[in-house]
Amino acid sequence: MLKTLEFDKIKEQLKQYTTSTLGADKVQALQPSASFEDAVHWQAETDEAAHVIRLKGTAPLSGIFDIRAHIKRSLIGGVLNPNELNEISSTLRTSRTMKRFIERLLEAEATLPILQKKAEQLASLSSLEQQIMNAIHENCEVSDHASDALRQIRQQLRTSEARVREKLESFMRGKNAQKMLSDAIITIRNDRYVIPVKQEYRAHYGGIIHDQSSSGQTLFIEPQAVVDLNNQLRAYHLKEREEIERILIVLSGYVAESADDLLLIVETLGSLDFIFAKARYGKALKASKPIMNNKGVIRLNKARHPLLPIDKAVANDMMLGDEFTTLVITGPNTGGKTITLKTLGLCTLMAQAGLQIPALDGSELAVFKQVFADIGDEQSIEQSLSTFSSHMVTIVDILQAVDHESLVLFDELGAGTDPQEGAALAIAILDEVHQRGARIIATTHYPELKAYGYHREGVTNASVEFDVETLSPTYKLLIGVPGRSNAFEISKRLGLGETVIERAKAHIGIKSNEVDQLIASLEKNKRSAEREFADARAFRKQAEQLHKDLQQKMQQFYEHEEALLAKAKQKAASVIENAKVEADDIIRELRKMQIEKRVNVKEHELIDAKHRLNEAVPDYHLKKTVIRQPAKQRVLQPGDEVKVSTLDQKGQLLEKVGSDEWQVQIGMMKVKVKESDLSFLQTERKLEPKPLTTVKGKNYHVNLELDLRGERYEDAILRVEKYIDDALLAGYPRVSIIHGKGTGALRQGVHEYLKKHRAVKRTRLGEAGEGGSGVTVVEFK
Repeated sequence: MLKTLEFDKIKEQLKQYTTSTLGADKVQALQPSASFEDAVHWQAETDEAAHVIRLKGTAPLSGIFDIRAHIKRSLIGGVLNPNELNEISSTLRTSRTMKRFIERLLEAEATLPILQKKAEQLASLSSLEQQIMNAIHENCEVSDHASDALRQIRQQLRTSEARVREKLESFMRGKNAQKMLSDAIITIRNDRYVIPVKQEYRAHYGGIIHDQSSSGQTLFIEPQAVVDLNNQLRAYHLKEREEIERILIVLSGYVAESADDLLLIVETLGSLDFIFAKARYGKALKASKPIMNNKGVIRLNKARHPLLPIDKAVANDMMLGDEFTTLVITGPNTGGKTITLKTLGLCTLMAQAGLQIPALDGSELAVFKQVFADIGDEQSIEQSLSTFSSHMVTIVDILQAVDHESLVLFDELGAGTDPQEGAALAIAILDEVHQRGARIIATTHYPELKAYGYHREGVTNASVEFDVETLSPTYKLLIGVPGRSNAFEISKRLGLGETVIERAKAHIGIKSNEVDQLIASLEKNKRSAEREFADARAFRKQAEQLHKDLQQKMQQFYEHEEALLAKAKQKAASVIENAKVEADDIIRELRKMQIEKRVNVKEHELIDAKHRLNEAVPDYHLKKTVIRQPAKQRVLQPGDEVKVSTLDQKGQLLEKVGSDEWQVQIGMMKVKVKESDLSFLQTERKLEPKPLTTVKGKNYHVNLELDLRGERYEDAILRVEKYIDDALLAGYPRVSIIHGKGTGALRQGVHEYLKKHRAVKRTRLGEAGEGGSGVTVVEFK
């Protein structure tokens, strides 16, 4: 079944996203689980890793090696070589880095319970890591700093080596060197320094012959003068080898002492590599986490075949197990029925293996105990008995094991034999499996099965759309519409005569013609309904955006109007004040003239003039003047014409919304006004139709906090948008948004939206008494 649905190809793709053989081994061993708990847990760990990838882009998992064999060899007293120790050090370094990486995410309040548990399993072996790093270079050579003894030995070795080379170079600088030496170079034979001497001058240098050239004309001689120096150099090399061996034995012992922790680290890092490989694979597929259930319900939103290129795969909505448990996809061959079958089967297997699926958010899949598939290449013209027999063997095996917790996929059920017998067998097999409660998707090109979905409860028909204009399938699944033959339309498009086509139609039954016409009508109506639905959805989005923009414009208008009014009143008050000062100056001058020049101006006339000046000054105030009605002349009723004193506008009463508040229609606006701010104008009128737009004033009641817990991400953001608009219209200086701690995704989304909102002054997480990191406090400008 796994091979039939090509699950092995999914695993091969997944392997490419691992960073170690440990992760690749886990991918190779991956199998879908029949346990609901396992599937849910595996999906949760993949989702956590995907969340980390979204936040950080990657995870520091490079440098992991499978060191289990090295650890086991150290436990039995084996001495590890520098390369093996280097692999252990690299793995420990990755473990330390990964542990700190996850801890920093947790410090940033990310909710990662599964990864947190993995990090806790990564023991800290910094001492062992440092000892190996100090002793072994990255090029897998033992460092001079591995021990004081090794450092001294290598210093003596370098000094001795310099003496040997210096002595040999003196031979090459001799006056007869050019004649007696084949080449002026120093080389090494048998770990001893030698010079190339011509055959005829061998006796001149004495010493030991270690090798000769292929022609025999050159001898590689260790001159007698450097034999003792070479012996001393050789002794230092032996001491170096012994010290290195001792160091490796000590380090191997340290590895053995930490064997249990190392084995757990290896297992944990392999698991982390596997988990993050699943997340990276999901990102590459543009996949999403499916909702898992154990009720046999499948709802896929725009699902694609995971093995097809993203830009070429056709996305389809698929459903099964709720309104119907059996789906029969009918229609001619080469229409994409098999791809549809494999898409659903592969998505199911991927979900039960903890992999995200190539479908939109909100897709739902069931965990089945068994998934059966009978899918073969039925596209060839020739069908043989052996093909039919092989299919029947598979079907017999399925019937022996299928139950109500099974998903069964039949491709071209009953094909390969006589059409009438094949159709009858297909119906009988479907009845048997359907009665056992299994979820079934079957494809067939037998027209007899078109009526199957109409005569069985829990069964429905489907087809894959075919474009007659282009003579090619669109691969779009049409649930509820059975497939029909397009032979006549295709023949007509290809140029077959109308007379021949009409004669052919006469040879098929009237009922068959009517059925095909009915199916064509269903297809046309379905496409039309889908287009209208898409248009309606687009119009709704435009209307929502228009409403949102209108609210923003209204808010800006009111703010601008109030600012202009305040500025005008302030300017008027300033002019009036200046006028009053000037009037006082005039009165003062008049009094002065009266006293000094004895002008006959009576005092009461001056007082009367000043009084008239003061009365001529308009009474302006920056705050709105509220005119209170001393008493109600009548009881207000819906439909009454009233004057709103706070707005200096006329309006019509719609309804009473509180003990002392009314909803008033003012032009195209609806506002809430206190009854004390209303005055009756005339007799009541009939209630006018309610307008489409409602503008909520500052008296509109809006809660000081918005609770988003339990909301889906998209719905939550829409609620935040509306709530911020309402809070601004209500005039609140600050509000609280409760998003909970959870995975942190909702909090991050809310913060991203608030950052871009021009009316938001600042945001902060709640204090200890306000809900902590589960609450965001928003302050407005």
